[in-house]
Amino acid sequence: MAGTEASVTAARGRQKPKKSGGGTAARLARPSLRELEFPGCDPLPLSLAEYRAFDGRLELWDAETRTAWMAREAPTWEHEGPAQTLGEMAALIAAVRGSPIKCYGAMGLVRRHEAGTRRRILHPDQTVYLHPSLVEQEVEDRLLVVGRSFPDVVLEVDHTTDVRPGKLKLYESWGIPELWVEVPDRVPRSRPASLSPGLTIHLLKSGAYRVSPVSRAFRGWRAKDAHAAMNELVPSARTHAIVERLGRALGAREGTGPDDNSLMRSMRDQSRAEGREVGRAEGREAGRAEGLAESRVKMARQILRSRGIEVSAGFPAGAPALHESSDDEVVAAALACDSEEDFQARLRIRVR
Repeated sequence: MAGTEASVTAARGRQKPKKSGGGTAARLARPSLRELEFPGCDPLPLSLAEYRAFDGRLELWDAETRTAWMAREAPTWEHEGPAQTLGEMAALIAAVRGSPIKCYGAMGLVRRHEAGTRRRILHPDQTVYLHPSLVEQEVEDRLLVVGRSFPDVVLEVDHTTDVRPGKLKLYESWGIPELWVEVPDRVPRSRPASLSPGLTIHLLKSGAYRVSPVSRAFRGWRAKDAHAAMNELVPSARTHAIVERLGRALGAREGTGPDDNSLMRSMRDQSRAEGREVGRAEGREAGRAEGLAESRVKMARQILRSRGIEVSAGFPAGAPALHESSDDEVVAAALACDSEEDFQARLRIRVR
């Protein structure tokens, strides 16, 4: 079993924190809000103090315009489900891989200007860090500061919204390496007509997003399979098989496995102990049955010989019947038969 220290060392050799490209204040200001649209959201004037005290669900807050954008419709289980499910699947993958994965849900992401005051805050539906112990995380006012270390995956769920003309461009300008946009299977009447159910994976390449059929962070996880998983009320056997395969593949690259997860190791040890106990019990039962059959063979031979009936060296040929017959049945057959063959025939007739 790989040790924790060895696991971290291996991970450090394969996974480095994702850094920002050293963007300037001008880069952070692009794109202008005048160039963006936020379908399904309404603008709401909010100062920074009002934003901090606000108790609703926001999609975006901009310091320069002191404006927030709030989803027009309240969250529903169809909207919240995919984000929660991704977190659950990430936890299962982490358990199989043998090292933790951290998900922060809708916790806001902030990227400061160089002056440190003017900024924008984006609220995704889920953020995933594949190696949380290796990234340079910074928390400010219950916000995750990006720019020093990026999430490996950011998820947006478009149930009644459309991130493409707005938030997607902001994530792209920030340099978020992988953005998932999930459109749930259940279609509400208020969903923009341009959206169809499915998961779109956007990978950052040369500063721009490109659509990919498969994840780069969770290598081998296809968009269509991740979409199916996020729309299941109960994970299917296929989803569990995919999750296990992903976890083992990630662990193989880092030299870790299920035994590096304390819970998985404990459950495996318990299963092994229970298996050994079952094996011992079955062995004892088999031994008792074998001993009982042997005693009945001796009893039958003694009765037959006392009656002058000769028995062969291989007696009894119908030994399985002795396991299933009672002592009384064996005695009755031995007293009533007139030959070894008749004895065995009587027992087989009785047990049919």
